[in-house]
Amino acid sequence: DVFAEPVIHVQIALKENSSEVVQPFLMGCGTKEPKITQLCLAAVQRLMTHEVVSEAAAGNIINMLWQLMENGLEELKLLQTVLVLLTTNTVVHDEILSKAIVLCFRLHFTKDNITNNTAAATVRQVVTVVFERMVAEDECFKGIVEQPTPVQGNTNRRSVSTLRPSAKDAYMLFQDLCQLVNADAPYWLVGMTEMTRTFGLELLESVLNDFPGVFLQHQEFSFLLKERVCPLVIKLFSPNIKFRQGSSSAASPAPVEKPYFPICMRLLRVVSVLIKHFYSLLVTECEIFLSLLVKFLDGEKPQWLRAVAVESVHRLCVQPHLLRSFCQSYDMKQHSTKVFRDIVNALGSFIQSLFIVPNTGNPAATNAPGGPGAGGQGGSLITQAAFEYRGTWIPLMTVSVQGSAKATYLEMLDKVEPPSIPEGYAMSVAFSALLDLVRGITSMIERELAKEEEEVAVHIGTNVYFLSTLLLTAVSLLEAHLVWEEMVSACWCGLLAALSLLLDASTDETATESILKAELTMASLCGRLGLVTPRDAFITAICKASLPPHYALTVLSSNATNLNNKAYSIQGQTVQIISPSSESHQQVVAVGQPLTVQPQGTVVLTAKNIQCMRTLLNLAHCHGAVLGTSWQLVLATLQHLVWILGLKPGVGGALKPGRAVEGPSTVLTTAVMTDLPFISNILSRLFESSQYLDDVSLHHLINALCSLSLEAMEMAYGTNKEPSLFAVAKLLETGLVNMDRIEILWRPLVGHLLEVCQHPNARMREWGAEAVTALIKAGLAYKHNPPLAQNQRLQLLLLNPLKELSNVLHADIRQKQLESVLQILQSQGDSLGPGWPLVLGVIGAIRNDQGESLIRTAFQCLQLVVTDFLPTMPCMCLQIVVDVAGSFGLQNQELNISLTSIGLLWNISDYFFQRGEAITQDLEREEAALQKQAREKGEPLNRPFHPAPPFDCLWLCLYAKLGQLCVDPRPAVRKSAGQTMFSTIAAHGTLLQQSTWHIVVWKVLFHLLDCVRKSSTTADKEKIESGGGNILIHHSRDTAEKQWAETWVLTLAGVARIFNTRRYLLQQLGDFFKAWEVLLDHIQSAALSKNNEVSLAALKSFQEILQIGTPVKDSAMPTEALALAVMGVPPVLIDPLSASGPGRHLLRSDSMLERLTRYNGAELQAPPQGEESALEDAALWWSAWNTWYRTGTDSTRPPSGGTGTDRPFFVPSQPFLTALVQIVPALYQHIETGFSMEDLRKLGVILHGAVSIPISSDASPFILPSYTEAVLTSLQEAVLTALDVLQKAICVGPESLQVMYPAIFEQLLLFVEFSCKPPQYGKLETKHVANAKYNQAEWVALNYVPFAERSLEVVVDQYHKTACHKAVINEKVLQNIIKTLRMPLGLKYACPSESTWKLAVSSLLKVLSIGLPVARQHASSGMFETMWPELANAFEDFLFTKSTPPDNVSIQEFQKNEAIDVEVVQLISTEILPFANFIPKDFVGQIMTMLNKGSIHSQSSSFTEAEIDVRMREEFSKVCFETLLQFSFSNKVSTPQEGYISRMALSVLLKRSQDVLRRYVDDERLSGRCPLPRQQVTEIIFVLKAISTLMDSLKKTQPENVDGTTWAQVIALYPTLVECITCSSSEVSSALKEALGPFKDFMQPPVSRVQNGES
Repeated sequence: DVFAEPVIHVQIALKENSSEVVQPFLMGCGTKEPKITQLCLAAVQRLMTHEVVSEAAAGNIINMLWQLMENGLEELKLLQTVLVLLTTNTVVHDEILSKAIVLCFRLHFTKDNITNNTAAATVRQVVTVVFERMVAEDECFKGIVEQPTPVQGNTNRRSVSTLRPSAKDAYMLFQDLCQLVNADAPYWLVGMTEMTRTFGLELLESVLNDFPGVFLQHQEFSFLLKERVCPLVIKLFSPNIKFRQGSSSAASPAPVEKPYFPICMRLLRVVSVLIKHFYSLLVTECEIFLSLLVKFLDGEKPQWLRAVAVESVHRLCVQPHLLRSFCQSYDMKQHSTKVFRDIVNALGSFIQSLFIVPNTGNPAATNAPGGPGAGGQGGSLITQAAFEYRGTWIPLMTVSVQGSAKATYLEMLDKVEPPSIPEGYAMSVAFSALLDLVRGITSMIERELAKEEEEVAVHIGTNVYFLSTLLLTAVSLLEAHLVWEEMVSACWCGLLAALSLLLDASTDETATESILKAELTMASLCGRLGLVTPRDAFITAICKASLPPHYALTVLSSNATNLNNKAYSIQGQTVQIISPSSESHQQVVAVGQPLTVQPQGTVVLTAKNIQCMRTLLNLAHCHGAVLGTSWQLVLATLQHLVWILGLKPGVGGALKPGRAVEGPSTVLTTAVMTDLPFISNILSRLFESSQYLDDVSLHHLINALCSLSLEAMEMAYGTNKEPSLFAVAKLLETGLVNMDRIEILWRPLVGHLLEVCQHPNARMREWGAEAVTALIKAGLAYKHNPPLAQNQRLQLLLLNPLKELSNVLHADIRQKQLESVLQILQSQGDSLGPGWPLVLGVIGAIRNDQGESLIRTAFQCLQLVVTDFLPTMPCMCLQIVVDVAGSFGLQNQELNISLTSIGLLWNISDYFFQRGEAITQDLEREEAALQKQAREKGEPLNRPFHPAPPFDCLWLCLYAKLGQLCVDPRPAVRKSAGQTMFSTIAAHGTLLQQSTWHIVVWKVLFHLLDCVRKSSTTADKEKIESGGGNILIHHSRDTAEKQWAETWVLTLAGVARIFNTRRYLLQQLGDFFKAWEVLLDHIQSAALSKNNEVSLAALKSFQEILQIGTPVKDSAMPTEALALAVMGVPPVLIDPLSASGPGRHLLRSDSMLERLTRYNGAELQAPPQGEESALEDAALWWSAWNTWYRTGTDSTRPPSGGTGTDRPFFVPSQPFLTALVQIVPALYQHIETGFSMEDLRKLGVILHGAVSIPISSDASPFILPSYTEAVLTSLQEAVLTALDVLQKAICVGPESLQVMYPAIFEQLLLFVEFSCKPPQYGKLETKHVANAKYNQAEWVALNYVPFAERSLEVVVDQYHKTACHKAVINEKVLQNIIKTLRMPLGLKYACPSESTWKLAVSSLLKVLSIGLPVARQHASSGMFETMWPELANAFEDFLFTKSTPPDNVSIQEFQKNEAIDVEVVQLISTEILPFANFIPKDFVGQIMTMLNKGSIHSQSSSFTEAEIDVRMREEFSKVCFETLLQFSFSNKVSTPQEGYISRMALSVLLKRSQDVLRRYVDDERLSGRCPLPRQQVTEIIFVLKAISTLMDSLKKTQPENVDGTTWAQVIALYPTLVECITCSSSEVSSALKEALGPFKDFMQPPVSRVQNGES
């Protein structure tokens, strides 16, 4: 600091004397010598730099510089010097300052370019310096408050007395700039020679822009702005305003009038600055400026003008607060231009005009490079972003970063000529302006809204409730809101028009995204501000853009018409909301079906549509809370899009890409395919986010979905086209995510869905049901707070729609309902509690007009209930379960279910049985409560079977249900129900009390029998063609009558079984005999019913009740199991816990045995076998015998009347008769003590009648064995068995019984005759079985052969045992046997069956072998006199039968038959002839005649040559011969007569042989070459064979036994034989050879006669 002070002193000293110091240099400059001048100027600058120049010196310097300037010397140096002088200090003021500034201006207008430019820069800097000084000066005087004098309309423009020095300079300078621009003379800047407006405007703009504070703080300056600047600007604008493009082209009459680009552009810059900084001062002026600006956007203005205007507008658009001020100052004031609205509308119109004015854009057809289609879709070129609309293609450029308005043409200060504007520039700027406008406004308002919400929250949070604060806040908030609302109201139409058009025209994804974002933020903002119309309009726009062009969607179009009716005029121009065009070159990404009532062609979705859809989803997802009623629009659109894309709802309502099958015309590109999961995901998230909506918004959403769904329903009426299920699916999704507050939306939600369930369109209904049931299931499964178990009201609320669904008539809905019941049971079955009656009601709400599958599903539910949930439900519901199960039995749609439900009733009964104790207690508790209630109300207790205890009543309800089912129209149901009912009674009846048993017998069982008997007897006999579908009905069930028959059968059997197993119990009821009689009556009427099946079964039941035996006590069995077995409880049902295991005592108090004995203790002890019970038993048995006899007599009595053609009659079936007969042995055991001969006779009549009954031809294949099998029918077996039982009884019985033997033989022999003479049944024509046609109603006689044969065997067997019995001998049983056998023996081959005569022969042989000795023994008694002739006749008929063997008998057969004949002859020779002396003579004579006849038996006429030798019965002839000879030549001939007979026979034989041979030889000669007839040849062969046989016999016989004449006759044959040698037949020759051979034995030398005569 030591040095500093002297320096300052020097500076001050220098400054004071600066005029003198400067003088030499100035003089140097005056020399005009360049070098000196330069040196001097440099020195002066140094002085200035060190701030040692005083004001006076400065004035001198300026003057000197002025001279230099006028001489044109060192111009650049001059400028530099001025600049240094003004910037380094503030000494220059007033006139000197103005002279310095003028100097710079003068230099700006020289010929030298460099000088000009430097001077311009200097001027700019100098002007800035002047104003900076003023700002600095203001800073100094900041603290001092002055009384500013009011500004007058100051006429003296040279001085403004109130201003300080620097301020005054600035004022004067600014005022002169205005003067200059206005082409007026300056007041202060004296000496100006030349000035351009462009430069003046630039300077004005920079001052206004850089020093706004000056104008705002000083009234004088404000005054300048108002009075000078604004009028100037308005005046300068006039040529632009008046100009119309195209009106003056080349020769303009007034050149001034043409807009001039440099000025116009600078004016706009000035206006921008004025508006930006001084809007608050210049409200009115700004209104004019803004209106002008809007006008400049007109289509008629030059291109460049529009471009710069749009850039200016853009500058405004990035200043939302400014825009808000416009709105407050103009739009919200009455009688003011709606400036803000006009700006927005002008932008919109501008954009529209760009598309419409023909010469602005390229026609798209020219395909500007990089334009659409330059690279083609998917081409290699990257397409340029652009807008394209109705053939106009406008490229899109990047003009500025978002939020900043960087202008291009407003900056072109050096251009004089208007520049050419590249295509698309104006559009790009306008587009940016629009987006910035939206972004600015929305973010500003949203920021303020957020802040406001925060403040309110703070106020509420801190409880600062001072009324004044609150009111103030409210007022300010209201004002703010009004402004915001006005802003939105003012701008939304224009924005929407422009954005919609741009959106439609946009071909660039990013641009589209920006537009959509703008529309989205506007929609959301309108929603937050509660402006419904604009909100809906923006949403509509997005919606429309999402859909294909011209897509008819009523919600949207109605909304759009409202908008179109509002025409916004901007000074005569209207903004149309342009409807989207379809020609945009967009990439098609999907083709699908439109969702309409009438089928139309396909529609296409472009990538842009999908992009819009995503925006829409985004809107709904993020701004759902503000959508309110416009949910309708959003959802309607989404619904259509989802439909076109073919998304179909899946589980839980989420939409998944459908199968291609569903929309054959849906074509999706891979691009969209990859998008689909994303879209469906957002869709789901959109509805998931509904859980964050408040209750009101949620109701809006649900209402929208409901009305959407109603539309879909309308549309789906009367068509079977796939409906849109979007709404229903989303209702479901919304319900599912809002489960925690389900009560508030349950009623509207479910109410609507239930309506959907009634819709005629199947898919629609199906989804309605899917939704309802899914919601119910989810609701039940949801962990509510409090849980459902404690909130029964909610549980019933949730379950109630299930019940409502029962009223829907559509089967598919009921199907769904029942499936969900099934699922609910599976998942929540344990916790249904009070919901059970409702659930059971739903399961049981089945009707016969419903389809099978429905009933099937309902039934699955019931099955589940019965198998799993009986223990968990209240006992009072058990009866409902029984009723429901019963109703399934009674439904007639699905037979299997009826049958299975009967099975369920069995399971239920089982459950009752096992849980008897618990159920009884529960029911009794409940009964007590009910009775109490009834008493209080004074009404009787209304319960079926009331007096019986409640548990028994449950059983009786069960039996009653089963009883109903037993008379169901369907046979299978009746059958199953019957079986179940009887099984249940059998298995569980022991639980009933005795009084209840009485009800069971009379009210249940006999009542059932009566009903069944009645139905059976009145049933229809019409044939039922088929059992529904293509099930063939077996002929045994093809009429209702036959089907009822089966039921009758079952019922009767069941009742009989109960009588059998529960006999002891029933006997104690007191009216057992009466019941027994009723039962027998039922059995008899069933047995005599004209139905084979019933009658047969009746007999089976009869058999069953007859087999009642007293159960044998078996000590080995544990008592309990034994007792149960006695009671007919199947072992399976014995409770495993109660059966005493090894080493475990029965300690349980409620063991089953005790329970059973408690109910019917008496049943376990059999009644004592006293006389009275025996008597009662006898009465029962004889009652049974009488029933049997009546039944037998009636059923076997042959029909009187004609052949059956005149009226149908009933013939009992074989099984029936069999059963009838089979009863005899069982019954006989019980009544044998009183069985008399009369009873036997009765029995015989019935047996004979039974066996005589033929079979109907259609049954014959089943009953008859094939004719060739020797099998007995079961009836025949039974008859024989019955006789056998009797016979055995007689055998062991007393003597008195043995007189019945012959009667039995008689009966059997009658049966034997059947083999040849089947019995007649009345006058009924029967056919032989072989000729019967199975399908005709004919009667077939049975093949009685096996029966007759078996009877015959029995006869032989019996006779074997009883031959010597007195009664048998006295009654001529043997004779009867022979007499009976004579028939088959005589018929022989003519017998119906070959086996018959064979058996007859063998039987005869057997009987004779036993009987002949007896006969010989009793010869003297004459008992057998009449037998011998019978026997002879029998032999005769058999050996020489009149019947010929059939043609087809084989050789082997024939030989066998011959062997039988031989056997008979042998019997004669061994058993009869040796005993001739005990036998009547006639008989012996007959025998000899027969043998003789047999020895020369002739052949049959029908043999072939090959068989001749076999068929001649040679063997038989031989045996006859031999027997004859044996008795002829025997020594023992008792009488001459016999010997005579033999000899006679021989001579006849030989003579006959001689004749035959002779005749043959003669005929042979005559015939010549012709062969002789076959007969003759055969005869001769036989004769020759007979001769050889005779020769053999003679040889074997003792020579003394042969008569001499016989030898002579034999030898006499020799010559004749020799003559035959010439015969031509080889066969005859060989026979001849054999005949001649034996004669060699006669070739011996003759012996003496003596020897010969000795014989």
